[in-house]
Amino acid sequence: MSLVVNCPICQTSVQWTDDAKFKPFCSDRCKLIDLGDWASEKHVIPVKSPFEAGLLDPDSLDDAGFEEEDFFKE
Repeated sequence: MSLVVNCPICQTSVQWTDDAKFKPFCSDRCKLIDLGDWASEKHVIPVKSPFEAGLLDPDSLDDAGFEEEDFFKE
């Protein structure tokens, strides 16, 4: 017995089998619509910056020399 899922785009039932070419999507069209949504940032994974998460102290950048005028010059 195979698992049946709904296509994330059009909600059509999709058999979750080894030969289901576009799973979890029902077709190449739905797969490309989803890819386009990610590319246009309709779907995003929320991420906190290292500063907001408390993983990086802004003052530590001063110690690394980012404040020096010639830091980025060759």
